[in-house]
Amino acid sequence: MVLLNIKDPLEAAVSKEISRLQSEMDRLFERFFGKGLPFFKSHEYPAVNVYHDIDNLYITAELPGVSIEDLDISLEENSITIKGQKKSGVSEDVSFHRKERDDGSFNRVIALPVKIDPEKGKATLKNGILTITLPKAEEAKPKKIDIKIG
Repeated sequence: MVLLNIKDPLEAAVSKEISRLQSEMDRLFERFFGKGLPFFKSHEYPAVNVYHDIDNLYITAELPGVSIEDLDISLEENSITIKGQKKSGVSEDVSFHRKERDDGSFNRVIALPVKIDPEKGKATLKNGILTITLPKAEEAKPKKIDIKIG
């Protein structure tokens, strides 16, 4: 199981701002050079899905080849950060004929669309898929309001 660490708000703000600037630069390049150019595409890793139901917010991330020991998940009030190390598993003294699989460290900051309860979050890594479950804070859950007629 991966532990969720509540991180320093300043560090989270800086990470979020860098991510925002990267997205702005991607949009600027797409505006001038058009979409679909492979060298201008954002290389955000890992690829994620963020979705929710009535009680929870879920984040799934593709992390093939990443071990649980190489992951760090940090939770801040409005964002979550997934940091880690993807190792190639190949000796450093080899010469590649072709190298298409990335390795090295990664850092992905994801804005949270709703308030969550940080004390009850959990994460699992199975078959290269990281699944993070974050219970919504009570104030973020839908409320039923009875309407009286008359």
